[in-house]
Order: sequence, then C-alpha cells, then structure tokens
Amino acid sequence: MDQDTLNYIFIGLSFALYIGIAFKSRASSTKEYYTAGGGVSPLANGMATAADWMSAATFISMAGALALGGYAGSRFLMGWTGGFVLLTILMVPYLRKFGKATVPDFIGDRYYSKFARFVAVLCAVFICMTYIMGQMRGVGVVFSQLFSIEISSGVIVGALIVFLYAGLGGMKGITYTQVAQYCVMAFAYTIPAFYIAIALTGNIIPQFGFVGEYIADGDPVPFLEKLNNINQELGFSKYTDGSMTMIDMFCITAALMCGTAGLPHVIVRFFTVKNVKAVRKSACWTLAFIAVIYLTAPTIGAFSRVNLISQLNGIQYSDAPEWFSRFRDSGQMTFKDKNNDGIIQYTGPLAYRKSSGELVIAPSENAKQAALEDDTDAMADPNELIFGADIMVMANPYMSDVPPWAIALLMAGCIAAALSTAAGLLLVLSTSISHDLLKKIIKPDLTDKEEVKWARIASFVSLAVAAYFGVYPPSAFIAKTVAFAFGLAASSFFPTLLIGIFSKRMSREGAIAGMISGISFTLGYIVYFQFLGGDPADYLLGISPEGIGTLGMLINFAVSFTVNIFSPAPPLEVQQMVEEIHVPSGASGAVDH
Repeated sequence: MDQDTLNYIFIGLSFALYIGIAFKSRASSTKEYYTAGGGVSPLANGMATAADWMSAATFISMAGALALGGYAGSRFLMGWTGGFVLLTILMVPYLRKFGKATVPDFIGDRYYSKFARFVAVLCAVFICMTYIMGQMRGVGVVFSQLFSIEISSGVIVGALIVFLYAGLGGMKGITYTQVAQYCVMAFAYTIPAFYIAIALTGNIIPQFGFVGEYIADGDPVPFLEKLNNINQELGFSKYTDGSMTMIDMFCITAALMCGTAGLPHVIVRFFTVKNVKAVRKSACWTLAFIAVIYLTAPTIGAFSRVNLISQLNGIQYSDAPEWFSRFRDSGQMTFKDKNNDGIIQYTGPLAYRKSSGELVIAPSENAKQAALEDDTDAMADPNELIFGADIMVMANPYMSDVPPWAIALLMAGCIAAALSTAAGLLLVLSTSISHDLLKKIIKPDLTDKEEVKWARIASFVSLAVAAYFGVYPPSAFIAKTVAFAFGLAASSFFPTLLIGIFSKRMSREGAIAGMISGISFTLGYIVYFQFLGGDPADYLLGISPEGIGTLGMLINFAVSFTVNIFSPAPPLEVQQMVEEIHVPSGASGAVDH
C-alpha cells in the first residue's frame, strides 16, 4: 500500500472518530455547551486540556523553530511550559472557586461593570481570532501537503470540519473529541521520534539520543557536537548558543508565559470538572500529558536539522532524495538555482547567520519571501532551498525513512493538533458573543435555546473570519502568529485577572483603563510592524512584535494601579467576594463550587 493511501486511511478514520464522538455527545443545554455539564473526570479533562493546549504551533511549528533557530527556538518551549505552571498556580483554582465559566463573566462580576465585561469580550475576540488564524494555517499546511492542493483550499476544508464537531457538540462534544485527539497526537509525535533516534544515534529513547552520540556517519561523535560543528561550518552561531538579543528573548518568553496564564480557552477547560479538588488533579494530569510532547520536541528539532543539512546541502539537484520531490510537488519546498550550477546550496535562515563574529538580523519572513518571489538579490541571500519552518516536522520522518504507517499516523496527529485547539478557541469566541455579550449585556431575557443558537451562529461567523486570515495570515510562520495572541492575552487578561484575584481594592475604573491601554498598545505595535511596513530597526528597545506583550502587560499594571488611586473603592460585597475565593475548600464558611 502506498504512502498516500495510508495517509488517507489514517486521517479518514480519525475524522470519523472525531465527528462520531461529537454527534454522540452533542450539547443539549447551555451548561453542556459551555462546561460539558461539569462532570468530566480529572484524567479525561487532563487529556482534553493537553490537546487543547498543544496547538498546531506546538505540534508543527515548535520543532521547526528549534530545528532552524536552535537555542532561539526554545523561547516557545520555555514560555508555553512555564506559562501553564503559572496558570495552574495563580489562576485556575481561584477562578474555579469563583464559579464563572468564562473570563468576561469573571471580569464583569469582579469589577461590577457591564462595560468591563464588554471590554473583556472584545479582548477575548482579538485574542482568540489571532490564535485561531494560526490553527487554520496549520490545517491548510497539512492538507496542502497531503492532498497536493493549495493551502487556501486546505484551510476551507479544515474550517468546515471544525464547525461540524465544535459548533454542534459545544464543550461536551469538544472534550471527548479532544481526549481522542490527544491519544492520536501523543503516538503520532513520539513513534516517529523513536525510529529517527535509532537511525541517527542508536538510542530508542529520543531524549537519550539527543545527549548521546551521532552514529549515522560511522564514527561516533557526541550528537550536540556534531550539530554545533554543522552550524559553525555553515557560518552560524552554535546551535546551543543564543542567536537573539537578550531583551527580545526575555520579552518573548515572558509574553508567552503570562499570555498562557490569561488564555480564556484553557481557563474554561477547568470548569468541566466537578470541584476545585478535581481541578488540581486535572492540572497535574495535564502537565504530565504535555510533558510527553514537550520533552520530545527538542529532539525532533535537532534531528531534523542534521537530516536536512546532511541530505540536501551541497548535492546535485538531480540527485536529490525521493522524499524531496514529494514536498517540491506540493509547493512546500522549492529549489531556486541562483548561480546556475545545479547544486543545492542551503546555509540556513539569515537571521541566524554570523558575519565577522556578529549576528546578522534579517528582515521579516514576509519581506524575505517577497524578495525571493520577485527574483531579486536585495537580501543577498545565498540559500537556494526555500521552505517554511512549519514543514520540518512533516518532512523529518521522510528524511529518516520511517515506516509508512508511522508517517501516516504523524499526518493524522498534525491535523488533530490544529483541530483540537481551533475547536476550543471557537467555543470561547461563540460563548463570549452569545453569553457574555448578548445574554449579559444586550438581551438578558435570552432563553437557553436561543443562547445556544446564537453561539452556533457566532461559531460560523468567527470561523469564516479565521479561515480568511488562515489563507492570508499575519505571518507565514504559525508559531509567530500564535505568539501575537499570547502577547495580547498577556497585555490584557493576565494583569486584570491577577489583580482581580489577589487585590480586593482594585476598582472597575482601574481595571478597565488597564485592559484598554495594555491591549491597545500591544495591538497597535503588532499592526504597525507586521502590516504597515514598520522597519525592524525601529523596534522599541529592540523588542519584536512577538515580545511586545510583556511591555503591554507592564503598561496595564501601571495604568491600573495609577487610575485606581483616584477611583472609589469597590463595593463591600465585591471585596468580601474576593476574600471568599481565598478560603480553602472545607474551611468554615467556604463554598466549593
């Protein structure tokens, strides 16, 4: 059986499983639509949360970033992992005890203001729309490679599938679908890694191979030494050295961490379990399931880097391995013979090259791609192999001659990763509009049936907009697009939620002013440098749009506390409410929701 047929079978079976689960567990009430009825077990919710958390950016892009950027790519690994710890310690137990299923719901009640709720809805829409763009792009990339279609067509197909099982099933359908998706992702990510580790290092455990010896060329040599030597021979900094400015690395990592703690689609997952005790168990399971993927990603990135350089750089185009034609035919990889010698020359992204010992910073990926498409040498780029970082995870098994069934499983996992997070984001978007905007602000007499109907309408409209931006994304690099969403969450929700939980004195005026100023600054900065042609040389303090959310977060904190000084104190019942959520469950007077 050929590879394409296997791919179709594995993906078809996984789709049938997801849609079947969604229909069987479709929501019949607002409680089931928003929180799956609150009866999901901690183990199942841990799997579902891990699937919701591990988006296309994690599954597809993170290993690609590590492959091309080395140490610099670890900003995603450190930021997202550390952020989940912040979320489970600082946010989730208190929000769960407060008993509100959405972030705008908490903000509206905690800050005793419909306008605060409205601002929170707008923030949720901006965050989730930006995030879901990356997921739709990931779906398009995978479908494009699988079916040899345009990425735009792949985005549309993926959007229809997401709407079918997320729009109908709500949180109840999504939860059990994501349990299945996690299982697919875990096996799809780790099994090819085992094969590749054996081929390159002789170790069956990828992590041991990463710190072990490289044996593929005959003479054993420490794997990381081999990797660093390859980089230095091509003019890069060492794979294990930094290739970003310290302040930008710090700000991106901090934005990813704090943005994680403010992500509405992850927070709402912990309302699907019975009580606060179950929340803590669920968080532990989630961290364990996430670790399976996150501890494997660095090894996949490093293995794919070695494979790509050793198999393509410096060889005759006519002698390129068979797998290259598969990615060339789908348009994911292109050879542009700039010096007409017929030899593939690939030295890596300019952003990680060194010249006379100094780092050379290249313009944005979009500008680079435009220059290449126009056949100009404005960038003086010696690379003749053109591809995106997002393709590395899918290409790596082909490079290592992994069995066809394992490759087919990986393809199913790539799609599962994008679909799982897209579904969670879609739910948050729809509930923010139907519950927090329509039910709580515009039309309080909305019935449960009407609320679910409007949620499904909002899902369709939101997905249509997300699909458009999946076709025309802010960045061709999925992880970078997703990083913008984390920056928006860090600059808006994280400070407001943190202050609302731990400070009973914060007023609605301070919180509203902080949210507006934080997200406005961050969004304006991203739009200017990503869409309006801002020069990277003009970055404020050298901070890229990916990391500007950290500065936006500090602005939010500063404005909130400054405005609060001149504002009246919150009502006594609000202050009492904040005190109550800190009382441990089972203590005298405590209420466990």
